[in-house]
Amino acid sequence: MKENLLAYKDGVLKLIRLALEEDIGSGDLTTSGIMRGEEKGVAKALAKSETVIAGIDVFGQTFLSIDPEIRFTAQVEDGARVRQGDVVARLAGRLGSILMAERVALNLLQRMCGIATLTHQLVEAVKGSDVKIIHTRKTAPGLRILDTYAVRVAGGYSHRSGLFDGALIKENHIAAAGGILKAVAGVRRRIPITVKIEVEVEDLRQLQEALAAGADVIMLDNMSIETMKEAVKLVAGRVPLEASGNVTLANIREIAATGVNFISSGALTHSVKAADISLLVEYREEDEGSAAG
Repeated sequence: MKENLLAYKDGVLKLIRLALEEDIGSGDLTTSGIMRGEEKGVAKALAKSETVIAGIDVFGQTFLSIDPEIRFTAQVEDGARVRQGDVVARLAGRLGSILMAERVALNLLQRMCGIATLTHQLVEAVKGSDVKIIHTRKTAPGLRILDTYAVRVAGGYSHRSGLFDGALIKENHIAAAGGILKAVAGVRRRIPITVKIEVEVEDLRQLQEALAAGADVIMLDNMSIETMKEAVKLVAGRVPLEASGNVTLANIREIAATGVNFISSGALTHSVKAADISLLVEYREEDEGSAAG
């Protein structure tokens, strides 16, 4: 069963509202100069390239947040793969409302679809292995709920939602604590027993320290393929291993073949290329008859 993003409705509505307030401010000077306010019409959202859909309900909710009377009809579900020219959604109602919400709605949808498309490509690249593709915390501020959902809907998995629901000891934590043993011991004393501790390591010496410290998960940070293979042999299945750093479509299959359990990619969310989707007004309501003819 697909995850329902609007199950997080309060958080989603809040970020939509903030985005609309940022864009519209005291009013849409262009639309208010053209529209009297009651002109109605129909518009469609069109995929301009192949993409994986994520955030179609967020797209619709953005228009509804401006005008609850807009009729929004999704033509596809999240997770669907669409081709160039496919219509992904239709809108009907006040054209002024549609025009005011257009840019924010597209920004959110295009970003989420871009994340989902890249995630799908990485997941397909390791198909047949047991490796799971996971996101990082390198998300757009305020949009993490959308960014991480887009990863999951395309077949990826969540790492942690934030600092509050997972302990990940990184390079600067280790330096601040005075070593891996001290860092792990300090965190272990203060977290619930159900929370796992992950430690980031840069070489095999640190890997052995993390094992000795009792790390539950170990991240292999920016290691070469050969070093990762050695790390997998050294650990011998005692704890799960995550490979991170410089992950690309070109090398992800080779990384998966080392035997790691997870591959994380910050690029999924921090430098995603937005999907190419357009919103086109098809006609004003009074033009429907002539358009049909």
